[in-house]
Amino acid sequence: MTRTLHIDFVSDVVCPWCVVGLGGLETALAKLKAEGIEAEVHFQPFELNPQMAPEGENIVEHIGRKYGSTPEQSAANRAMITERAAEAWPGFEMRMGPDSRIWNTFDAHRLLHWAGTVGAAEQRALKAALFTAHFTEGRVMTDAGVLADAAAAAGLDRDKAVEVLADDLYAEEVRAAEDLWRSRGINAVPAVVVEGKWLISGGQPAGVFEEALRGMAGEG
Repeated sequence: MTRTLHIDFVSDVVCPWCVVGLGGLETALAKLKAEGIEAEVHFQPFELNPQMAPEGENIVEHIGRKYGSTPEQSAANRAMITERAAEAWPGFEMRMGPDSRIWNTFDAHRLLHWAGTVGAAEQRALKAALFTAHFTEGRVMTDAGVLADAAAAAGLDRDKAVEVLADDLYAEEVRAAEDLWRSRGINAVPAVVVEGKWLISGGQPAGVFEEALRGMAGEG
């Protein structure tokens, strides 16, 4: 008998730990499938930098200003996260460097919301395409053309993506979702919310997700 869990993956597309967390979660779900445990994963919006200007900010300057990290500490942290991402998501290339930039991601979340109205598989494909655009390709994540290209790479209708971005569609829905998750105490990502009542925080290894989800599925 199959037990299907509802999972809300609250995250941002410029959050490197969200790459690690998604890789770990999906690896765990692949293993649990043999035990009759599956999941419906829905991607929920969270903006790490809602006040960020359209031109973004250099990653070293941003981390230094936000967390007080030195350039050397920032470089060591990037190297560590890159290694974790490679372990968690084989084949994903994270190429963060000292010239990388951090962006506002509200438009990316609007596009993800639209993709979710098309289907869960399409939303997941767009999430991966946006991760690739930012972390692998170093694209400008506030550029509508870049976001539309990501939609096309995910197999979505590029013209429709352009329309969504140009007409400010789904802005109210994204704001409401962001407010909802903040009201539920989510202030850091990734936050993996299972069945609306259990929380797994951070970019956890697959084994942590596997054990936690097995226990949650057993509680029914």
